[in-house]
Amino acid sequence: MELVVLHYTAMRTCVEALDRLCDPGAEVSAHYLIDRDGTVLSLVDEAVRAWHAGTGSWAGEGDVNSRSIGIELVNTGSEPFAERQMTALEKLLSDVLGRHDLPPQAVIAHSDMAPDRKGDPGPRFDWLRLAVQGLSVWPLAVRPGDFARDLRSFGYPDALPDVLLNAFRLRFRPWAKGALDDIDRALAADLAARFPVDGRPPHA
Repeated sequence: MELVVLHYTAMRTCVEALDRLCDPGAEVSAHYLIDRDGTVLSLVDEAVRAWHAGTGSWAGEGDVNSRSIGIELVNTGSEPFAERQMTALEKLLSDVLGRHDLPPQAVIAHSDMAPDRKGDPGPRFDWLRLAVQGLSVWPLAVRPGDFARDLRSFGYPDALPDVLLNAFRLRFRPWAKGALDDIDRALAADLAARFPVDGRPPHA
């Protein structure tokens, strides 16, 4: 496995989400489901392909399902993520990254790899909290660069400028409004410099 993709269920209860994830007719599944109270349900063995990512790509490659572990968080998309849920996620991520020898940048959002059609885990998800623990990454502002090129170097797929900006801000600047600015460019430049998918900064 190369990636861990985080999702929200967009459903009110864990029971509703579990029913859908276990319904063959729905053609959707995930390796793990985490309830608001911190209960972690293992649904698909990590060695087996789950149908959680759908169409999209990351780091220039498609078929994300075949090379990723999917984690679903019970959340409607319009609420904060519960403390017990986040604590359980942190423990699970630590275990998964350790077992598969994955770096923090391997943990991505569903909206990262499918920016034209997905928005989860959404603007309320605390990516900085994960990054502080080495379970994801968080950019620092450096000299602004070429926004689209730098995001491609980090792993984002090609997309229309507005779509790419929205996906980036969902994760790294959910409070930001308006057109692309130098803060966006500066943060994207740091992602490309420190976490390039091919091991080389875009300007090397």
